[in-house]
Amino acid sequence: MTDAPDQTPLPLASLGWTAFFDDQLTEEDRALDPMRVATVHRARMSAQSVRGPVRLQTPPLTNTADYAVGDWVLVVPDTNLLTRRLERKTLIQRRTEGGRVPQLIAANVDTLFIVTSCNDDLNPARLERYLALANEVGTTPVIVLTKADQVADTAPYIAQVAGLQRDLPVVALNANAPEAAAALAPWCGVGQTVALVGSSGVGKSSLLNTLAAKSAEEAQATGSIREDDAKGRHTTTSRSLHGIVGGAWVIDTPGIRTLHVSDISVGLDVLFAEIAELAPGCRFRDCTHAHEPGCAVQAAVAAGTLDPARLERWRKLIDENRSNTPVATGPRGNKTMKAFGKHR
Repeated sequence: MTDAPDQTPLPLASLGWTAFFDDQLTEEDRALDPMRVATVHRARMSAQSVRGPVRLQTPPLTNTADYAVGDWVLVVPDTNLLTRRLERKTLIQRRTEGGRVPQLIAANVDTLFIVTSCNDDLNPARLERYLALANEVGTTPVIVLTKADQVADTAPYIAQVAGLQRDLPVVALNANAPEAAAALAPWCGVGQTVALVGSSGVGKSSLLNTLAAKSAEEAQATGSIREDDAKGRHTTTSRSLHGIVGGAWVIDTPGIRTLHVSDISVGLDVLFAEIAELAPGCRFRDCTHAHEPGCAVQAAVAAGTLDPARLERWRKLIDENRSNTPVATGPRGNKTMKAFGKHR
């Protein structure tokens, strides 16, 4: 995988380069080539340059786990030697069961396409976890309902998710139809970066193939959802960056079965804005909205203006976030980060 010398260079902006990254460059950096990380494997990495895909040369002792697909890196011309990574505008990451450090999912993402399907796989509680994650990092979330062609009416599925967050865009489509690209075009302009997340088998790879207009030889492998339990099979095994029709870039990710929440208090406040706005009206500042007297949130439940199931999901995510979020402990000036409670 090397540069194509006869290929006309693309403008850096078409790869997602903005003033945010340009402002980080020193005079010495101007002699280096900015490139976008396209794949990350245990022992190798590739990038997208203005001339095409490039196999990066990494310095000794480089830990590829420190890099995410979508990162901007500076590379020595001719040798393609990676020198440093630029600061990220956004970073989507998650905690894994028993993991000491978060797993990097995607960097510098403008829009997060949260993909689910019009069948029993649709789970509002799971979608709320993705929404909170997107809110926390400042990435715009969009719910994409696939397999719209397989149901008589998409309205019930749209109704299940439209109220999960204020002003939440929801798009129902057939991931294999050319019209899917037009439906998602508002978020797929030149230089924009979107990431596809969701459970296995919901149609992420099919959607990528459609958005990128991939030929049969280039297409990502796809897998169906099992008919007996609506669960999907893993087909994407690693994260990768792809150019798509319209000039945007899409980061495809493997299916995520479990998404633990951690250190996303702001994201939860945005997700559950109606609860966050009621809380100052409670009698007690540390109200848990469970059984305290003078609770404005419980009053809203009693009045029928707040869904009790929504409050219960809020409580579960708040508790999980508190348990999984590291806190500073130790003497002043020598604090270390320690988990608040048991990792779930």
